[in-house]
Amino acid sequence: MYSQGLTDAKGSEEPQELLDAFQKKIDAEIKIEPRDWMPEAYRKTLIRQMSQHAHSEIVGQLPEGNWITRAPTLKRKMILLAKVQDEAGHGLYIYSATETLGVSREQLTTELLTGQAKYSSIFNYPTTSWADIGAIGWLVDGAAIMNQVPLCRASYGPYARSMVRICKEESFHQRQGYEIMTVLARGSEAQKIMAQKALNRFWWPSLMMFGPSDKDSKHSEQSMKWKIKRFSNDDLRQKFIDATVPQAEHLGLTIPDPELKWNDDKQGYDHGEINWDEFMNVIKGHGPCNHQRMQARIKAHEEGAWVRDAVEVYQANQQKIKEEAA
Repeated sequence: MYSQGLTDAKGSEEPQELLDAFQKKIDAEIKIEPRDWMPEAYRKTLIRQMSQHAHSEIVGQLPEGNWITRAPTLKRKMILLAKVQDEAGHGLYIYSATETLGVSREQLTTELLTGQAKYSSIFNYPTTSWADIGAIGWLVDGAAIMNQVPLCRASYGPYARSMVRICKEESFHQRQGYEIMTVLARGSEAQKIMAQKALNRFWWPSLMMFGPSDKDSKHSEQSMKWKIKRFSNDDLRQKFIDATVPQAEHLGLTIPDPELKWNDDKQGYDHGEINWDEFMNVIKGHGPCNHQRMQARIKAHEEGAWVRDAVEVYQANQQKIKEEAA
């Protein structure tokens, strides 16, 4: 889901015996740790996926952070503030895990701010009403959970372990979003309309979060062989739809897909065609809020330069004190 922009990671020629031994460990469900030998292609794939996941958590603060000062009650404000702080923490966990692969935080940040690295397409859509905050918690975090729970069993140890706490917190976020939608759907007529419009806006972008269909995905097969991921894009998307449709029915809201219908044969829902042209357009940087999101991150990075500089000076002074004492 958070690796929608992955490109092929092909390493140089490596001894076949090492490659075979590595795959044997993967097949035996033995976690790969930072000091273990790994194919260069595996390392590069992890760096791309994990860094894009971390970028998504960081950029993902922006659509919701925009509503902290406009939340309808103090309680809602406090909950949303805590959630945005959680997302920042998730990004830091995954950045730290990515650094164990030999890449610096500075490089990862540079790649994000210069557009070299991707992040989830969903965060390039605007939040135009309070109901959108509920829809993000319910749908976006719900889709994230569907993807991230299997990542707790990812073959790379640091990534898998970082996901355990993240998934627990995302589960809270999903329930919080659904609770907002419940209140609105059971409220006044205007609130019901607002909830339905939010569902209409975020349904299809949420389905796009799982990445391209399996027939168009160039990376799923290898990632599944390496057990970085456990399910294909379409399998995860289907599980999400099957779990979410009954929730919408409980709210009295309508999924904005006239082709949605139950299929007895597969014991799941059939759905309409996703607009993959829109998906690719957003991934390439031409979505409704791509420019706005990047400008916000660049501004924050530039305004935080003095903090990074101060930390470096402090660390240098502490090192000097230690050397003089020795």
